[in-house]
Amino acid sequence: MVVGLLSKVSMRVNFKALPETLLILLILISANLKSMDGKENVKTEFATFGGGCFWCLEAVFRLVPGVISVTNGYAGGITKNPTYKDVCSGNTGHAEVIQIEYDPKKVSYEQLLKIFWKSHDPTSLNRQGADIGTQYRSIILYHNEYQKKIAEESKAAISKQFTNTIVTEILPFNVFYKAEEYHQDFYRKNPDYGYCRAIIKPKIDKLQSVLNQKKN
Repeated sequence: MVVGLLSKVSMRVNFKALPETLLILLILISANLKSMDGKENVKTEFATFGGGCFWCLEAVFRLVPGVISVTNGYAGGITKNPTYKDVCSGNTGHAEVIQIEYDPKKVSYEQLLKIFWKSHDPTSLNRQGADIGTQYRSIILYHNEYQKKIAEESKAAISKQFTNTIVTEILPFNVFYKAEEYHQDFYRKNPDYGYCRAIIKPKIDKLQSVLNQKKN
């Protein structure tokens, strides 16, 4: 709002007639006002994870402070613009994944990974529970070399907590295809759906309990 008012004022000002020092001052004020307005000054980053049905991971990560948005989609395969039906066929190479936009000043990539490991079984090859197929594989798609390094270190560390071998793939991110709209924010829109009550809600309750403990 404040930046908008400043923009309206600037339209009526003849900047060529202003002293250089005043111009510099106006620029500094504008920068500060943008910071006050919030989102204009936030530098966000992205994380892409797959670990079973994306409805489940999406619902979990939406609760995490510092996460700005979570989008369900498909990635890691070869087929362009796949549909849900295409991905379910197992012929696209894609996995069901979530694309997380987050504020790294509020939640780190390392913290997101810790939640990822606890949100699914990373030792289960090409399945999570009753969801079977390569589209349900455990996968981390890194967006830069830093994420690759952190993901590999995190995988090595967490493997000590499991008896079975972790099968999670760590691969470079290429392209993300947003899933159909009815898949987005599925748990919130369909809390009484059988899968939501039986599979997602217990995980949500567990994470919410942990978050509440941290607040107290």
